[in-house]
Amino acid sequence: MTPSPLPVLRLKPKADARRIRHGHPWAWSDDLVLDRRARGIAPGALAVLEDAGRVALGVGVATVEAKIGLRLLDRDPGALIDRDWLRARLSAALDLRSRAFDAPFYRLVHAEGDGLPGLIADRFGDTIVIQPNAIWLEERLDDLTGILAGLTGATCIVKNGTGRARAAEGLPEETTILVGKAPEAALDVPMNGAVYKADVTGGQKTGLFFDQRPNHAFAASMARGARVLDVFSHVGGFALACLAGGAASALAVDASEAALALARSGAEASGVADRFGTRAGDAFDTMTALAGERATFDLVICDPPAFAPSKQALTQGLRAYERTARLAADLVAPGGIVILCSCSHAADLSKFRMACLRGLGRAGRDPRLIHTGFAGPDHPQHPALTETGYLKALAFRLMP
Repeated sequence: MTPSPLPVLRLKPKADARRIRHGHPWAWSDDLVLDRRARGIAPGALAVLEDAGRVALGVGVATVEAKIGLRLLDRDPGALIDRDWLRARLSAALDLRSRAFDAPFYRLVHAEGDGLPGLIADRFGDTIVIQPNAIWLEERLDDLTGILAGLTGATCIVKNGTGRARAAEGLPEETTILVGKAPEAALDVPMNGAVYKADVTGGQKTGLFFDQRPNHAFAASMARGARVLDVFSHVGGFALACLAGGAASALAVDASEAALALARSGAEASGVADRFGTRAGDAFDTMTALAGERATFDLVICDPPAFAPSKQALTQGLRAYERTARLAADLVAPGGIVILCSCSHAADLSKFRMACLRGLGRAGRDPRLIHTGFAGPDHPQHPALTETGYLKALAFRLMP
């Protein structure tokens, strides 16, 4: 075999190379031999990873001064990471979505879940919003956008360069139009019988969260004739799906008036505005106020932001999930259903479930778990990375 021209990063003798051989795509910096040559590898540069016996394990992206010293791109150490390689990965990602969905509205690329570390891409018909959260992607932005436009026929590609991940790589925050023109208005996104409005240049993240689609569908199946409360609603995710599924009414609660305006616009586009209401304010304060008003609902959904975005925040985050469950339970009519969600990868399913049960118990309710939900197939999970399988949704019937 011809030696690779790329620099080499080598695992220490005591490092567990089996973890990587068995599928984990990251090498920790603490496990690498960081001599002068290794420390000279520029952040985002390609490098070959070897075990302590100098057996190559693959080729990846080096960031030796960070906690994750190398992210594997290909387990073939001789792989050429060029435009053709990138096109093959993006084509495979598109193929999966084309099988799973009959309309071009989905997460197109889910980072390591699609073998493209650091890359998020959401598709809204002819518009794609990308989040290139790593140096190696930023350096290949022209190739990336050209391939995406060619594969999908997208006429607009937006770069959303915001978030903690970019800051960790030393990349600037910026939102720019890479291909075409920015949409003049929020985009229509049909899902689960409803029409959502996505602000792809000024909204949260890429403008809409596709990950909850299957959980929206489950909630809608439980919502026929129900009074629904959707807390942390954003642009009306659960509320609009439930109304499309036959809910009698839905109230959306969110701290962002801009998000609620998009939710109301979505309700109008979905033909359900007469059954839809909004309430702007802090979620905890609003749930407390609703309880003081003796309001009850047949179905209550809470889909908060990540309360536990890291292990350091886990204890505090679990308390927040417990509090959410307790306040939500006070609003559920006897025999009703509460759906509690977490997008915190640091809070695994078991810990999240226990936090929810503590909150429901503190509220004096008697729960029965009726459904456990996750993200859809456009969010493929890497089995070794909890980060790619962050979303959990638990539905409880509260006994009458």
